[in-house]
Amino acid sequence: MKSTETTGDPARFDVEHIGGIESATVEISPGVTILAGRNATNRTSFLQAIMAAHGSDWTTVKGSADRGRVELSLGGERYARTVTKTESGVVGSGSGVLSDSTLANLFAFLLEDNDARQAVVRDDDLREILMRPVDLAELRREIRNAEQRKAAIDDELDEVASLKQDLPDLEQRRSTLRAEIDDVRDELQSVEADIDDRTLDPEITRQNKNELETALDELQATRSELRHVREEIQTEQESISALRDERGSLAAERSSLTDAPEERLEETKAELTALRERKRDLSEYTTRLQNVIRFNEELLAGEHTQITEAIAAKPETVGDITDQLYRGSKTTCWTCGSRVKRERIESTLETMRNHREETLSEIDDIEADLGELREERDDIESAVERRANLNETISDIDAEIERRQSTVTDLRERRDNLSNRVAELEDRVSSLRSEEFDEVLDLHTEANELEFELDRLESELDELNEEIEEIEAEIRREESLVSQRQDTVAELIDLRTRIDQIESEATEQFNERMDDLLDILGYENLERIWLERTDQPTDAVDQIAAEDVIEGSTFELHVVRSSEGGTVYEDTIAHLSESEREVTGLVFALAGYLVHDVHQEVPFMLLDSLEAIDAERIAALVEYFASYPTYLVVALLPEDAEALPDDYHRVTDIG
Repeated sequence: MKSTETTGDPARFDVEHIGGIESATVEISPGVTILAGRNATNRTSFLQAIMAAHGSDWTTVKGSADRGRVELSLGGERYARTVTKTESGVVGSGSGVLSDSTLANLFAFLLEDNDARQAVVRDDDLREILMRPVDLAELRREIRNAEQRKAAIDDELDEVASLKQDLPDLEQRRSTLRAEIDDVRDELQSVEADIDDRTLDPEITRQNKNELETALDELQATRSELRHVREEIQTEQESISALRDERGSLAAERSSLTDAPEERLEETKAELTALRERKRDLSEYTTRLQNVIRFNEELLAGEHTQITEAIAAKPETVGDITDQLYRGSKTTCWTCGSRVKRERIESTLETMRNHREETLSEIDDIEADLGELREERDDIESAVERRANLNETISDIDAEIERRQSTVTDLRERRDNLSNRVAELEDRVSSLRSEEFDEVLDLHTEANELEFELDRLESELDELNEEIEEIEAEIRREESLVSQRQDTVAELIDLRTRIDQIESEATEQFNERMDDLLDILGYENLERIWLERTDQPTDAVDQIAAEDVIEGSTFELHVVRSSEGGTVYEDTIAHLSESEREVTGLVFALAGYLVHDVHQEVPFMLLDSLEAIDAERIAALVEYFASYPTYLVVALLPEDAEALPDDYHRVTDIG
């Protein structure tokens, strides 16, 4: 067979008391490593040690020890983990290669009881296995946040569009104001020229003239101040009206909030705590159950020779040993010395595996409930915070209204005083002026009114210029807002299609790898095994409800065979041979490995329990899988290992 070459650093494992291993040091080179040996030669135990070094707790501790330990030296890094027996099962501690071993357990550590392999063998829900590493609650939250950001940007763009429609009218008003200002200035210049042309009769005494001019100046100033006070009153009243409108809107929003969300918040937190405790209990129970299953599988496989030798040598002590292995159990099994058919034990183990899968499904349901409760808790906390903010804002508005009403009262009192003063000054001017002064007075009055009108128009123009500048600044933001919206829509599409992309890539990877291997392995009359997605959303991605995005498609596995006469027909998974089912399960696990980019985090892939596949096909399968992980470790019987290339690294002696 052809030679294989792989570059990289060797990995060194120092193992104590894991599975059936007393103590062992094993070095694994990059590429393919074959663990060749009969049953009870600690091959599976060493695979468990590799898993433990990566952070997995799917392992067992040697029967004579309380704890096991594994150290991995790889690429200048050192990882050390300890696995300890407890009343609730095996518990791991220390620093492993991975902080979360879910991906590795599903798609890289392909031992006999691997969920991805067994899902095909038992015709389970393949999509559930594929999507198990995806945090669906977090995906829902990201979709909701992106939708909220998009809605906010859309509101801003709508506001910009409205401002763009208002701008022409404002610019027209500005042009009109400028023309009015020019007209008033021309008229004021004409009146001032008339005043300059007028001279008083010499008979009017300088004293009367001075008194009259003083009275006129004061009258002009008082009238100007009176107009200013009236404008302030109007401005304050408009502000009070706007504040009352705002307060009404905020009060309406406050009324629409839930009356007592704090009570439901405490209930939600209590429910979250209860569900977390239930999930933790189920997880611990699942670990204990898996340890029991794995231990019995290893006994059936011929490992744990000390126990089997003790049973053979001293059958009268078996009950004590069994009590230690299954604390609190009252079930009599073959380990107590009774002769029970192997099929009966395997049937019981299968029942336990099914129960474990049901428990895992319940854990998934609890996780979904936790996600919904977290969302409800967040919504309630937002409502509580919003109510507090509304109360504070309404109190501030009430205080501001009261302050402005007090200001209006003071301004009205000031206005009344100024009105009285204007009347007094008008009487004073009337007593001092002559006919010529009447004409001059009228001109001064007209000039004063024109100056006031000019001030008013110029102030209005200044305000209008500021408003136009603000609108133009908002309009200039349109390009940036459009760009932000495009980015947010792209993010939303990516989030909404993430499940679809994973499903699509998984079916594509499975079908391509399956076609390759069927061509290579050459199973008789087996034309094709392919994975089909059904119940796919047909609407555009922006029209699909978030829950429909999360729920995704359904996977259906098809088997196509051909008869001796060349007729092609569809068969069922149940009719696949054991070898064909094992290959299909491994290919499905490989598809998950590729879709989730497991190789980026996990350098090792482990293969075990390949006895159902003949040696030549095992060799071809290993060669195909070897192109993906840095380290491929395969446990084989000696006769199967002989069919593989001689340049594969081999390990035959494990402590």
